[in-house]
Amino acid sequence: MASDEELKKARTVEARARNISHNVRCTECGSQSIEDSQADVAILLRKLIRDEVRAGKTDKEIYKKLGEDFGESVLYVPRFDLQTAALWLSPFLIAGTAAGAWAYRRYRQKTNVHIMALNLVRGVPLTPTEKETMLDLLKPPPSPRRRWWN
Repeated sequence: MASDEELKKARTVEARARNISHNVRCTECGSQSIEDSQADVAILLRKLIRDEVRAGKTDKEIYKKLGEDFGESVLYVPRFDLQTAALWLSPFLIAGTAAGAWAYRRYRQKTNVHIMALNLVRGVPLTPTEKETMLDLLKPPPSPRRRWWN
């Protein structure tokens, strides 16, 4: 019975160590995780992680130790702080800017159509560009094509 428990504990340690190793960048290779790398540094880091897991440390404690010893660049997922805020927030800033530009263009387009309509009512002549825009807006959509089987 004790051997089954020991085997289960060894598998748990191995699974945790592999999970952590997949999230740590090899300092020598740079583009591989230490789990995929065969560099000497990666082998030593994998051993260090397994020793830390066996010692009963949590994943957070192990990531923190690796970040302190080797720098934040060794972690694939850097923590959120003042230095990495731009990295984490840039997708939201880009999406927000794109949404704002889209909304502004839609607003301007509606505003221009309203202004053109008011100018027509007032008798103010339209510019050629305004005439073209107004004709495009007033043109009915094309009728759907009739198929021979309909």
